[in-house]
Amino acid sequence: MANTGSPGDTEADDEIVVTAGDGVRVVTLNRPAVRNAMTATMARTYAAALRAADDDPAVRAIVVTGAGTSFCAGADLAVLREGATAIREFLPARADYPLLAYRLRKPVIAALNGPAIGIGVAYALGSDIRIAAESVTLATLFSRMGLVAEYGLSWQLPRLVGLQAALDLLLSGRSVGATEAASLGLVHRVVPDGTTLDAALDYAKDLAAHCSPASLAAMKAQVYADLGRGFDESLTDTIARMDASFDGPDLAEALAARASKRPAVFRPLPT
Repeated sequence: MANTGSPGDTEADDEIVVTAGDGVRVVTLNRPAVRNAMTATMARTYAAALRAADDDPAVRAIVVTGAGTSFCAGADLAVLREGATAIREFLPARADYPLLAYRLRKPVIAALNGPAIGIGVAYALGSDIRIAAESVTLATLFSRMGLVAEYGLSWQLPRLVGLQAALDLLLSGRSVGATEAASLGLVHRVVPDGTTLDAALDYAKDLAAHCSPASLAAMKAQVYADLGRGFDESLTDTIARMDASFDGPDLAEALAARASKRPAVFRPLPT
């Protein structure tokens, strides 16, 4: 896993490339010759890179993307051809699943620069915000491979796009273009080809520069926890969090900054 100084640097020999700048950590799937097809090593290294970014006080937002013209074309076919034993060994540990980003404190923005297929869809959707290039296609493909809805997508997709659309995407395994993906709610925004990473970086840098890390972490926790609880439980949790935030240093800092007409300087998350 390479660690370099600016988001434009890469090292071609690394399956996962990590770059940093302006409070943003960029994690890139880096096997462009095979459209960033996922290997077991990549899955583990990717998860480790996300956790390291989440633990780093200097990082306030995370961007994930793919090298070349694809985001991720799915699992490496070489693994699939080796049979069930090899596939089971390929499966990421539960802690390393594609939806790991849901458990992180910091926002994860996916820059979908090209197709996301199979497990690639799971990695794309395992982010908080998705920005897609105009030419992007997404396809679960599982039904066309004799597989099942993998990596929690049967839980996630109905919550993202509704029951009928989720069933369509899973049962048909068909390709969905960027415009349809945006209309369904699979992606947040569609931008011209070649500008996806810049758009994601602009979004992430804005969060890093202007938003309270504690607020971002709390709201992520609220939203994902509320997917599995009722309104009354959610409201009780919200009020407790509100009470804590009223006494917190970030509100005081934001008010002082506005009074002084200066940018707020929020504390990093604790390690």
